[in-house]
Amino acid sequence: MTRTSGRRLLLVHAHPDDETITTGGTIARYLAEGAEVTVVTCTLGEEGEVMEPRFAQLTADNADQLGGYRIGELTAALAALSDPAGPVLRPRFLGGMGRWRDSGMAGTPAAEHPRAFASSPRTQVDGGPLQALTRIVREVRPQVVITYDEVGGYGHPDHIAAHLLTHAAVDAAADPAVAGEPWTVEKLYWTVTSRGDLDAGLAALRGTDLPGDWRVPAPDELPAHDDHGVTARIDVAPVLDRKRAALRAHATQLGVSADGAALALTNRIAQPVFAEEAYVLARGAAAPDPDGLERDLFAGVA
Repeated sequence: MTRTSGRRLLLVHAHPDDETITTGGTIARYLAEGAEVTVVTCTLGEEGEVMEPRFAQLTADNADQLGGYRIGELTAALAALSDPAGPVLRPRFLGGMGRWRDSGMAGTPAAEHPRAFASSPRTQVDGGPLQALTRIVREVRPQVVITYDEVGGYGHPDHIAAHLLTHAAVDAAADPAVAGEPWTVEKLYWTVTSRGDLDAGLAALRGTDLPGDWRVPAPDELPAHDDHGVTARIDVAPVLDRKRAALRAHATQLGVSADGAALALTNRIAQPVFAEEAYVLARGAAAPDPDGLERDLFAGVA
């Protein structure tokens, strides 16, 4: 298709694989519709656990090569999400590859690393991650930006840091007092998992043929967002095969069931692969359908 829609979407994620798990369908859909999509990843995910023994020597406690390996996984995942008729989406790392490091969970030694992303200054426009992301916002000039909610989805310090950073960068990019040409983002969304979607998806997985060491979680075991707070739902069913292919590209971090209905991280807890992706509009004017939900993140964008 002719790629002249003029719509520009920027997503800010903490680690490789985050972009596919929660927003992969959205990325694939808007690429297919001709939008310019930029995915910014803040770290290489160096502190990740691994799904299979064959990757064990890559981890931070061993060769500490997992981050470099995950660059290849992210590159393959974004290629899988790309529309065959358009350009291949390439990764972009905040500050360049390896500038900031995966912080691990709070209280771990990784959180004290001098390059840990979660502890890096985020409020100064004249340096650090905020300057780097503000420059990207002004360069890309997105009408729509996506990041995590205020708890980072499940509380990972890097996800929370990405939330705070993205909000600050959107403000700084629009501020004429900050050197450079200002740019105002029209809509800022949080990617979330709807509680109703999660419960229905897990119910559908019970009794299905999952890999032998996977389990379906107990009710409320996985974090999710209250349904009443969800403001947008994006239908990604037409590009679901691309999302599944992208998930499989992140083989160090997750597995996908044979039928593609479920994924599991290294904890082997099954999660549904959703045909709709849910969002909360954090800033901007909503333009909902008659059912009260937005079905297009660019709805109402000038």
